[in-house]
Order: sequence, then C-alpha cells, then structure tokens
Amino acid sequence: MEFLKPDSRGQLVLPPEVARQLGNEPFDVQSISSRHLLLNRVPDETPVTMCGVLGEIALPDLLSFFNMFRRTGILTFELKGGRKTLFFQKGEVVSAASTFAHEDLGEILHALGKVESNVLQSARQVSAGKMPLGKVLVERGEVSAQDLWMAARSQVEAIIYHLFSFERGSFYYRPYAINQEKSVRLSMNTQNLIMEGLRRQDERALFMRRVVSLDHLPAGTDKAAGDLPPLESKFYQHARSGTLNTRDLFRKVGLQEFEGLRLLYGFLDRGLLTMQEVPDTAIEMDGDLGQILTVYNGVFKAIYAKVAPRHSGFAEEVRAFLGDLPQPFSFVLRDVVLCEDGQLDGTRIVANLAGLDAVDRKKLLADALGELVFMESMAARRELDASQAQPLVARVQEIVARVKRLIGRAEE
Repeated sequence: MEFLKPDSRGQLVLPPEVARQLGNEPFDVQSISSRHLLLNRVPDETPVTMCGVLGEIALPDLLSFFNMFRRTGILTFELKGGRKTLFFQKGEVVSAASTFAHEDLGEILHALGKVESNVLQSARQVSAGKMPLGKVLVERGEVSAQDLWMAARSQVEAIIYHLFSFERGSFYYRPYAINQEKSVRLSMNTQNLIMEGLRRQDERALFMRRVVSLDHLPAGTDKAAGDLPPLESKFYQHARSGTLNTRDLFRKVGLQEFEGLRLLYGFLDRGLLTMQEVPDTAIEMDGDLGQILTVYNGVFKAIYAKVAPRHSGFAEEVRAFLGDLPQPFSFVLRDVVLCEDGQLDGTRIVANLAGLDAVDRKKLLADALGELVFMESMAARRELDASQAQPLVARVQEIVARVKRLIGRAEE
C-alpha cells in the first residue's frame, strides 16, 4: 500500500484500488486524532465502530473479545486474495461468508465428493444469482437436504479455521441484528472453535512438511499394509495406485482437507505411502484451451508492460482483481500464479477445469479471462494517456472477438 500524505490544500490522493472500493458515496469523519482517521459512509444504519490490523491484534484475542462481551454484529476481514465475514449473535459465531473460491458452498460439496464438476457448473448456470445454489442442487436431486446442511456447517467452520493461516490483513466491525434464519448450528461454541483453529494450524504445518503440496501424488510402497479400519482401507486402496493427486484423493474418499491430511500423514509416517511430484506432461495446456490462454496472455503482457511502469502497485491490483472475480470465474482462476510479466501460469487452470466437458472448459476459460482483461483494460484507461490506452483497448476488443470465433460464439 502506498503512503498517503495531504497536499498543500489538505487533500489526499487515494491509490486506485482504494478509490475503486470506496466509490463515489459521501463519507463522514467518525474518529480522528493526530495518528488516525476513521471515516464512515453516510447515510449508514450500521456504521463501523471498530477497525484494526491483524498482527498487531492476534486473531484469537479478537474473536475472544467479541465472544466475551457477547457482541452481535458483523466482523469483516480484508485479506490477501479475498474477504471473510463472521456473523456474531450474542458472542457466538452463527454464520460466515467468504470470497475465497475454495470456501464457496459448491466447492465444499465438490471437495466432499457430493457433486461432480459438470453437475456443479450446470447448477451454477441455473442459479446465476437468482436463487441459492444449494436450493438448485436439492431441487434437482443432486444432493440431499442433509448433505447440504452438513456442507453449510463445514463451510462456516472451514472459513473460520482458514482464518488462522493469515498473519496480515485488516478488519472492521459493525453492530447488526443477525437474521436467525441464516444462522448455522455449528458443532462447537466460539471458544472451542478458537482452540480448534489454533490446533489445526499447528498440525497442518506438521502434515505439510511431509505432504509438500496438494498437487503431488500419493503412491504406495513395497511395505505391506496389513489389516486396516474401513476408512483407512478405502483411503489406502485409492492412494496406492499413484494416479490421484492429494486433492482428488480426499474428494474420492469424501474427506475434508484437514481430515484427509491427518490420515495421509499417518500413512506417510508408517512408510505405507510416499509422495511424488506430478509429471510435467500431466499439466500441459494444449489444444483450444492452450490457444485461448496464449491469446489472452499476449494482451495481459502488453497491458502490464504499459501500466506497471506508471503504477507500481499494478501487480497487486491484478491479484485483487483475481480475488474479486465472481463465481464461477473465481473457481477457474483459483490459486493461479501471476507471472512477473503479467501473464498467467496455466498449470493451476488445468487442474481447476478438470472434470468438465470440453465445451464447458473452453467457455468458462474464455469468460473468466475476458472478465479479467476487461478489468485490466479499465485500469489501463485510468493510468495511461488516451493515445497509449486506445491501442490496448482496441487490441482487447479484437482478442475477445477472436476467442469468440474460436469457441463458436461469433454470432454473439
């Protein structure tokens, strides 16, 4: 984040990413001293009454404060890559929301093996912001109401547990009456969630020293397994072939990530399984997908080359764009690496699109990259002179038309 300094007229020039979030609504000074400034949007029935920075305030202490003083309201965290929101009712967490793609309810159901990728994508198209995704899946008979309820509870708990992996970020709190109908009955109270989150953070670090990466392939060794309990036997039988990466293995067995890591670590520790890197040939992007990414990467590189010298925070702004993408685009570009020249690494994209049919893969990739290039072109218009921005915008329009022809959308 760039430092802000009032000019001779007492005005502050906001960085583009800050101005983008604030918009054009008026603000009122709520709290001020020689060392801080707190503004609230007006009118606002639920103004921010507390804000701060993670790191200076430890997450367990922060959550304990709201629990101890039985607060009712919304606690929001602005983190690298996304946003998380916790809803408190008299000091207890009763719900949570997240913009991180892997914490989306549909992704939780997919990770637990309850729905296939193509089924999930079809349901998203029907939902399209008009009705809840879970309702669509239940009405179609793709998941049971019980599975949906369990996934919703798992989603809230996962959002909370994953918070403990962030050492930096900011937060703000607004008092707000929580809708009881949207509350989720969790398996433990807030204090126990805090203790469990701390425990999982420590244990996950231990597990990942052996697992290394969720993209790596567990594989069997020559050591005999002997008699195993039913769940361990099922896990071992799927893992020993060495054909499933760690994420897909957990999904095949129907385990959440932490439970899967704990089970996998046990097999690694006993020498029954070993971890192997994915062969390069397994992660190449070719065919139409490769062409689509290559075409868009060309314009990403061109925009970056023009904008980055003028805007030192452009790379972070692009990463923020990636985090702000709506579903299903955020799923397509989840965990994708932004290269130093502004291009996207296709390795993660291949894994994210696995399980979808060829037509859906092409359309989803084209739409996700089209959304990102639109955001970047807006940044180019903002940062560059018209003479510099116009050729880039024209190139973006040409690229979009070219990709539409490639995937058979020339009539759109």
